[in-house]
Amino acid sequence: QVQLLESGGGLVQAGGSLRLSCAASGRTFNNYAMGWFRQAPGKEREGIACINTEDGRIVYAESARGRFTISKDTAKDSVSLQMDNLDPEDTAVYYCAADGAWAPLVHQILGTETSGYQLDGWGQGTQVTVSS
Repeated sequence: QVQLLESGGGLVQAGGSLRLSCAASGRTFNNYAMGWFRQAPGKEREGIACINTEDGRIVYAESARGRFTISKDTAKDSVSLQMDNLDPEDTAVYYCAADGAWAPLVHQILGTETSGYQLDGWGQGTQVTVSS
């Protein structure tokens, strides 16, 4: 079982940047894939990006391309999400997730998951609020 702890959320003005971090524990870091999701009030959970901590493969949801960058810090067993040029529409709770398999996480990020697969772990979430 993997434990995940997000940090770095907060209040930022439109056009600003934030960097979220997700620290992982409880399992060898390079043995799983990690990703970021978000959920805005009244909306469904939305995938943002994921990274394979073993080989560095990255997948972005179409809506995240260009403004969001996912990266890993193997020394710290953490994954970060750099968010630039933020818009009030980006206001949401941002969640980190991890799984021992790459493909299921990719499917969930892209919104193509149909089997009901449950990822290994989720963080508690961190609030990001973008003011206009």
